[in-house]
Amino acid sequence: MVYLKLFWLWFRLSIPEGFSRRGMALSGALADDLAEKVRTCKVLVVGAGGIGCELLKNLVLTGFDDIHVIDLDTIEVSNLNRQFLFQKKHVGRSKAEVAKESAMLFNPSVKITSYHDSILNPDYNVDFFKQFDIVMNALDNRVARNHVNRLCLAGGLPLVESGTAGYLGQVMVIQKGLSECYECQPKPRQKTFPGCTIRNTPSEPVHCIVWAKHLFNQLFGEADADQDVSPDKDDPELQGSTKEDGGIAMDVNQEDSKMSTRQWAESIHYAPEQLFMKFFFEDVKYLLKLDKLWQKRAPPTPVHIDHLPSQQTASDTPQPAGLQDQRLWSLKECVLVFVRSLIALSEKYLKEGELIWDKDDNVAMDFVTAAANIRCFVFGIQMKSRFDIKSMAGNIIPAIATTNAIIAGVIVMESLKILDGCIKECKMTYLPRQPNPKKKFIVPCKLALPNPKCYVCAARPEVTIKLNCDTINVKTLQDVVLKEKFGMISPDVEIEDGKGTILISSEEGETEENLPHPLSVFGIKNGTRLKTDDFLQNYQLCLTIIHSEELLEDGAEFELVGEVSGKPDNEEHKDESLQPSAPKTDDPIGLRTKRHAQEQDDLEETSSKRKKLEDPAEDNDDVMVLE
Repeated sequence: MVYLKLFWLWFRLSIPEGFSRRGMALSGALADDLAEKVRTCKVLVVGAGGIGCELLKNLVLTGFDDIHVIDLDTIEVSNLNRQFLFQKKHVGRSKAEVAKESAMLFNPSVKITSYHDSILNPDYNVDFFKQFDIVMNALDNRVARNHVNRLCLAGGLPLVESGTAGYLGQVMVIQKGLSECYECQPKPRQKTFPGCTIRNTPSEPVHCIVWAKHLFNQLFGEADADQDVSPDKDDPELQGSTKEDGGIAMDVNQEDSKMSTRQWAESIHYAPEQLFMKFFFEDVKYLLKLDKLWQKRAPPTPVHIDHLPSQQTASDTPQPAGLQDQRLWSLKECVLVFVRSLIALSEKYLKEGELIWDKDDNVAMDFVTAAANIRCFVFGIQMKSRFDIKSMAGNIIPAIATTNAIIAGVIVMESLKILDGCIKECKMTYLPRQPNPKKKFIVPCKLALPNPKCYVCAARPEVTIKLNCDTINVKTLQDVVLKEKFGMISPDVEIEDGKGTILISSEEGETEENLPHPLSVFGIKNGTRLKTDDFLQNYQLCLTIIHSEELLEDGAEFELVGEVSGKPDNEEHKDESLQPSAPKTDDPIGLRTKRHAQEQDDLEETSSKRKKLEDPAEDNDDVMVLE
């Protein structure tokens, strides 16, 4: 904080003639009328992280006098290398509050209002948003982005959306009726790996990393029944198996088949050798007896802790120079690290209780790295360095302070156009991985027109979904379809049956008895129309149901008819729950899946059709973790 005070002292002493201290706006840089609009407008900044810190500083120095900032997060040590408004002494405090305090050091006369809260809180409704002239997003998750997008559309407010991912960045101006909204284009589908793939037939390193994180939780963390690490005897591929190949006793080391992994581990006092033998020898032997799984796959190789198979050592393989974390471990090293970290974690668990996996906890990271690599060896999958596994397990894309600074600057530039009444001149701006043919790193292009089929900003949002009315229950419709897919927060659903039957109510307790029942119980069938409404977002959507008894692709519970799939180009990856860090698209805020800023000619002539910027060296991901 000292350097901010020194900067402010120097800044005040060096203010040139013609500079307005109150408005902080250079009269020579901004026209008088625009400077006045900047001074008197009311701005909402959503997010006080990497972009948010840079943005607040820019707004204060540009002359904005009435700024509101909201963020639910608290400051962590890992934030300090790029979120420069925070210092070590602020760790644990509200980001919004500290960002306000630090930004005001640049200009103590500015009015900044901070909210340590979630933007999803019902208090921040359409009426709350309508008090602002501009909303600026500096968020890091899709749910909040969708929510702000809808509230701005409902209130008719201009929204400046932004995001960064490593060296990539994007800024988009959204105005109802003028440009695409955040949800006009389909996003890459979120990745969820089938449990049978994780437990029985992993084929990629990420599958083994997911399994290793599940193992950590089963042994030391918050155990989840959906994260079981034992072989899955209900694998769909085993349908029709006989007792001879499918009815083998599974947990040979567990005397009580009903005993959980945690209970069994505690009963043997977390003996490393026994745990190793169960997970990497006995369970694998069980899988080998399920012949149907290996008819078209290479079978796994059980690993016995006392008879480790010979393997090319790490020293025999060319290793990258530099960090120790980038060196590949041999199988023997993985076993030693597994045992050592398991002992340390079990001691910590017995002393402190349930643990939370943290990529920055060295012992926890060692455990996941070792367990994942041993499982990779078992299934003949390429083993990875600790650095690579940390990137995948933590969904990490390095946050670059310079990228945040550039994008924050672009946000302010676009906001000035909006205040000056020139919103039609605003651009969709990209910060790509490589400069375009004209050697430009900041690549703007024209705003795209709204998608007439968008289920959010269309005049009458309607969609058709295909599902099985006999098997899909009301809770699945509420949680998976309306909340997860369509981003609703508090949905109400009415059946268009001439009676106004309420299927789902946002009022607590009114329709809870409906949740476990299949849709067909309520007369919902092929052609039924459902009117849905989310009063928090001032958002209505009409659903037309197509009943289908056919199994949908990838075991999906429903299908959005007529939607561009939004699938990642690399179809080997199917979700974003856990994945490698290297992004495949230059689209950090998910505004496009296929169309990206064209690398051509002058930006004023660039059309709104963006093509993807390919980087063949980075082909193992399609989703980015955002600032």
